[in-house]
Amino acid sequence: MAITGINRQKTDKKLYDNPPSHSYGLPFTMPMIAQSEVLFVRKRTYFCRLTKKCFLCTMNQMRPILTITGSDPTSGSGVQADIHTISALGGRAVSAITSVTVQTSLGIQEFYDLPAHIVERQIEAVMNDMQPEVVKIGMVRRLDVLDVIVRALTKYHPRHIIYDPVVMSSLGEQIVPMEVHKEIVRRLLPICTIVDVRQLGEEVRQPSVHGLANRYSSAVAVFLGRGESKTEALRLAREYIHTQIVRATDTQGRSSDLYKKFLDTLDVHVLTNSDVHFYAENLNVSTRYLAQVTKRMCGRSPKAIIEERLIHEIELQLNTTDKTVQEVAYSCGFSSQAHFTKFFKKMKGISPTQFRKS
Repeated sequence: MAITGINRQKTDKKLYDNPPSHSYGLPFTMPMIAQSEVLFVRKRTYFCRLTKKCFLCTMNQMRPILTITGSDPTSGSGVQADIHTISALGGRAVSAITSVTVQTSLGIQEFYDLPAHIVERQIEAVMNDMQPEVVKIGMVRRLDVLDVIVRALTKYHPRHIIYDPVVMSSLGEQIVPMEVHKEIVRRLLPICTIVDVRQLGEEVRQPSVHGLANRYSSAVAVFLGRGESKTEALRLAREYIHTQIVRATDTQGRSSDLYKKFLDTLDVHVLTNSDVHFYAENLNVSTRYLAQVTKRMCGRSPKAIIEERLIHEIELQLNTTDKTVQEVAYSCGFSSQAHFTKFFKKMKGISPTQFRKS
């Protein structure tokens, strides 16, 4: 989806004193940017940076991620959730729809499977025009649709193919006929990079967090597209989804609430402050207590969480803007380019310049 008609100079000058307090939930979509022509900025701090990411990715022609799957009108799963997750992580999503569903939060009521030639034309159009290097495949319910998908993948040879097995719904409903599933196993799986990425535990199968397994595979696709190894992409995707679980479920207790507030505060201040003490003070707790909370909730220290979020922001700017390394360093809160380079090498093993060239 391309954004047209945006005056970037005009947009960047609009200042808001009460920006959105969250960004990983991504309440603002790309069409909404096009309508409002607003990016939320104050004193060079992006309060809705993930919306900014969508804008930058579109403007800089990054290789998109193609998702081939069905639709979910509730947006909990399907192509809607794929687009949401890929955009939230700084990627660009394109799609080919295999099936339209009629469903509510209580289950699927009806399917309309698109004809194979329509699915084929969607895939061909995207492949020829956008040249995606990562393809994610979800719901495939017809043998002739499977035929055109396998032919396209064999013809275009994307760098990564991810199959997220969609056989049963989170409510235990049969989605894909078994004869189709058997052919998927025989014909599609051998050409995939990653198959069955659902390694999150029982919590993702609960109805209250419908679609999290689907979002997990979308996150894997983004991290593979960024050049991460399979092992690292799976790890980063698990961490992202566990964050979503905390935010999406109504868990009780001080730890869950505090952890969510910490992540929300980090969304706002990551480019201006990487000090654990700052976040602890902001939350009115000790640094030790904050460390205990993050250890309990995700098994990691506040410092590690902050650094990983910061390095993701840095990678995004290096990949999607024409800023110099020095400009990226200053925009991410570093006092000197030398300090910035040292931090980047510690996190990625190479210099920012080498990363940008690669």
